[in-house]
Amino acid sequence: MPKRSKKHTEALKKVDREANYDPKDALELAVSSSYAKFDETVDVAVRLSVDPRHADQMVRGTVVLPNGLGKEVKVLVFAKGEKEKEALDAGADFVSNDEIIEKIKDGWFGFDKAISTPDMMGTVGKLGRILGPRGLMPNAKTGTVTFELEKAINELKAGKIDFRVEKAGIIHVPIGKISFGAEKLTENAKAFLDKILQLKPASSKGSYIKTISISSTMGPGIKIDPAVIK
Repeated sequence: MPKRSKKHTEALKKVDREANYDPKDALELAVSSSYAKFDETVDVAVRLSVDPRHADQMVRGTVVLPNGLGKEVKVLVFAKGEKEKEALDAGADFVSNDEIIEKIKDGWFGFDKAISTPDMMGTVGKLGRILGPRGLMPNAKTGTVTFELEKAINELKAGKIDFRVEKAGIIHVPIGKISFGAEKLTENAKAFLDKILQLKPASSKGSYIKTISISSTMGPGIKIDPAVIK
C-alpha cells in the first residue's frame, strides 16, 4: 500500500468519509482541503441505476459549464472551402488539410476537441481508429458534426463537456479548477447534475442517482447527498 503524504493525511482528517454533504458544503471542503502546489482539477463522479448495455438506458449528453473548465481548449476543425475561413474567423486553432491529417496518422494530437462539417466525415471516418479511442472523434450527438461552426467552436472554448455513462453505470467529468472557488464550482456542478436529471431514461426505475462524489486531483473523495439533487 503506498504511503500517504502528511498533507494528504491532514486533508483526509477534514472529511467525514461516512457523511453525505450538501453540494456547496462539499465543494467548500474540497477547496479548503486542497494542498497541491498546482491548480488542481475538480471532478464529479455520478453512479446511476442504469444498465448501459441496454440502448434505452444509455445516458449520454453535453452541457456548457457556466464558468468553463479553467483551461484553454484547442479546437481542430475538419472543413473545406468557405467553411475553412469561417472556422478560423470563429477562433479555431487548426483547420484540417492534408498535412494535418498525415500528422494525426503519425501520432500528433496537439488539440483537445475536434469538429467536422458533415461533408468531411468521409475523410474523418478514416481516422476513426486513431481519434475514437482518445475521445476526439466528431459526433453529431455531441454537436461536433455540424455546419454551424461558430456556435460549436464557441461552446467548446466556453467549457462545453460531453459525457457518457460507463459500463459500471458511472459518469465521470471535470467541472473546473480549485482556483474557481466553491461558488463557481457549485454553479458548474449544478449545471452538470441538472443535465443528468433531464436525461433520466424512462426505463430507469427507483432511485436514478445512487451516489455522487467530488474530488480534486490530489484530494480525498467527498460524497454529496443524492437526495439534495433530486
